[in-house]
Amino acid sequence: MKKIVFICIGLFLLLVGCSNDEEVQPEERLQEYTDHWKSQDFESMYEMVQDVEKERFVDRYQKIYNDIGVRNLSVSFETPDSENTDNEDKQKKTFPLTVEMETLAGPISFESNIEMVKQEETVDGESKVDWLVNWHPGLIFPELENGADVGMETVQPVRGEIFDRNGEGLAVNGSVYELGVVQDYFSEENADQEKQEIADILDITVEDIDQALNQNWVRPTDFVPLKVVQNLEENDLAEAVDAMRPLLSQTTTERLYPYSEVTAHLTGYIAPITAEKLEEVDETIYSENDMIGQRGLEELFEERLRGEEGVRLYAEKDDDEIATIAEKEVQNGEDITLTIDINVQERLFTSLEGDAGTATAIHPTTGDTLALVSSPAFDPNAFIFGLSQDQWNEWQEDPQNPLLNRFASTFAPGSAFKPITSAIGLTDGSLDPDAGRSIEGLTWQQDDWGNYEVTRVSESSGPVDLTDALVRSDNIYFAQTGLEIGSETMMTGLKNFGFDEEIPFTYPLPTSTISSDGSLDDEVLLADTSYGQGELQMSALHLAASYSIFLNEGNLVQPILEKDEDGGTWKENLISNDHAAIIRDALRKVMTEGTGSSANISSVEISGKTGTAELKQSQDVEDGEENGWFVGYPDGHSMIISMMVENIEGQDHGSAYVAEKVTQSIADLE
Repeated sequence: MKKIVFICIGLFLLLVGCSNDEEVQPEERLQEYTDHWKSQDFESMYEMVQDVEKERFVDRYQKIYNDIGVRNLSVSFETPDSENTDNEDKQKKTFPLTVEMETLAGPISFESNIEMVKQEETVDGESKVDWLVNWHPGLIFPELENGADVGMETVQPVRGEIFDRNGEGLAVNGSVYELGVVQDYFSEENADQEKQEIADILDITVEDIDQALNQNWVRPTDFVPLKVVQNLEENDLAEAVDAMRPLLSQTTTERLYPYSEVTAHLTGYIAPITAEKLEEVDETIYSENDMIGQRGLEELFEERLRGEEGVRLYAEKDDDEIATIAEKEVQNGEDITLTIDINVQERLFTSLEGDAGTATAIHPTTGDTLALVSSPAFDPNAFIFGLSQDQWNEWQEDPQNPLLNRFASTFAPGSAFKPITSAIGLTDGSLDPDAGRSIEGLTWQQDDWGNYEVTRVSESSGPVDLTDALVRSDNIYFAQTGLEIGSETMMTGLKNFGFDEEIPFTYPLPTSTISSDGSLDDEVLLADTSYGQGELQMSALHLAASYSIFLNEGNLVQPILEKDEDGGTWKENLISNDHAAIIRDALRKVMTEGTGSSANISSVEISGKTGTAELKQSQDVEDGEENGWFVGYPDGHSMIISMMVENIEGQDHGSAYVAEKVTQSIADLE
């Protein structure tokens, strides 16, 4: 029906024919439908389809899309040329459709046809036209068109393993025994007693057993794991499994750390992902039941080690597989080989004998890091085989703090730092190695220092030159040298050694710092810094690497941790060969006639420098805690070892106590 509209324009009358209502076009309705589809608004989609049960449509879309992790969904259609279609009164219109999406099984794309069906109804005497989708399951995936369902299977990746330079496993996948129960195997009359006996055997509680059995997935005939052990012979577990029907064992693969405490802080461990961690990671990769790297290399290399899950989507009907919809092959984790030598690592850890401290070893020219040790440590296997609350509390309350990673911490280096001050002064020209200083007494101060004094451990019998100062570890000599070098030059020299700069190393180490505010403007602070005190902080690896300049033609070696990394130079030309020779000669004399002489051994020629860092807050405190240091290397220059032991004030020979540990370790390794 049309109506006539009279429009007056000037002196003319126009007769205009207008339709009462503009008829909705199928393209418009299909665009609305695909917009809802792209936003996965299945409720709104359902309102635009004809003759389909809501459960069959909405619930099925939601379940399938959620299960397969649909994202980046794209839906588009083409409008057929009008010349290829019938007249406008046709009741149906078909559009070519393209669907693309990302899923857990990888990308899926398909082409299909979607049919729009014209709907006419009369409302209040007027004709109303709409277009609805003639929906069928093939619009989810073409493979489902004939009534099939979607099935999904997953293949878990094998976690990559971590090896030392010689192929020794540090974090490996090994066979273990999983102990568990089956609900149906408990007797009706003695179930409570049987649970208590099993709890006692496995060192868990009955509540732990009930909680495991009450999980949503558990059926009466399912094996429900309770504990993992390496050996069934321990604690008569094999006999218990034979004697008790509900208690069963099966072999499985778990993460193992063969060297336990020796490499604990280096490897870290894997553990069940926490709710907090789950919020931080990619939810398309991890779920609440996954294990994830915690601490150390397990955390650092998590992305490389974990691999990628294999997923296959398929269509099945009457439990028979019809076709594969999409498939992503499993990608096992990457194996990682380190420069670490487990023989060096184990020897240094053992030499610490439970003392709180750290030790590192590095090759002076290749930069290969041979050991990264923190003591005391914890057993990372406990996180796999069941960590009791008592054990966790014991670690946390231990005054030696076995959970602290000391090789990833910084400390005042004490007198082990003096060769660095020497290198800065020699290179700058402000230090003449042959010039003797006349120093009297055990203390010294500038006139305006008030009560503050620099103290040395022994008096000199004559003028003190550089070699004598290093051999006897003369704090006064180096305090005076630091003042002569000057704040600006000392700051420049320290920055040349990598202070206040991120260490370019695979394992994240804290930056070594010069002072709390990054300056040496205070004269007392400059003097104290020059002999390794003040506010100076270094990591053990940085200190060891710094000694490489004396063995590496004046270059500070670039430390590396992975075997396939390229080593090289971090900092160049920090000392001349002639000056390096002077320092090397002095470091050998430290061991033959100086502060390290009690640690000198005949089996191998070792050079090095002892150091004691006082941790007292002020000079008014008579006795403070002391950390002992030694940095040394054998005559073959096969490695530089730095070691620090906390609280050595009660030990005989002071820092020589640390030197003895290092020299004996080198002798055993050579």
